[in-house]
Amino acid sequence: MADRFEVTVGAGSLRSAAADAVRFPHRWTAAGVTIEASFTGGHLFHLAAAGCVLNDLYREAAALGLEPRGIRVIAVGGFDTATWQSTGIDYSVQVDADAPADQIARLLATVDQVAEIPRAIRAGTTVTRVSGLGR
Repeated sequence: MADRFEVTVGAGSLRSAAADAVRFPHRWTAAGVTIEASFTGGHLFHLAAAGCVLNDLYREAAALGLEPRGIRVIAVGGFDTATWQSTGIDYSVQVDADAPADQIARLLATVDQVAEIPRAIRAGTTVTRVSGLGR
């Protein structure tokens, strides 16, 4: 059995207007970002990927001389609830910008290759509990 966990992050003109959206400050946008997600491990896992993609879209857009008015990233995926192994993450992006379609496509392709959290998830890792970290 697999469950689906969907998250949406938005900034600028594509921020969420939903009353229950969580709002955070953001270094790339004056009005911050909005997050629509439940607070479960599955949602947080997908939020890490979506948030990274949103951040990197702003960073790479600046490097290309583009100024997005808004960005929205939706990430959805599942887990096999018997093992809690991820069944993968799919994400989609909406960009509101005065730029030709080929420049937006180049931006999306670049971010898909350089976004750090999706790259880390694709590569896999270990998670180990240790004592003595933090407070």
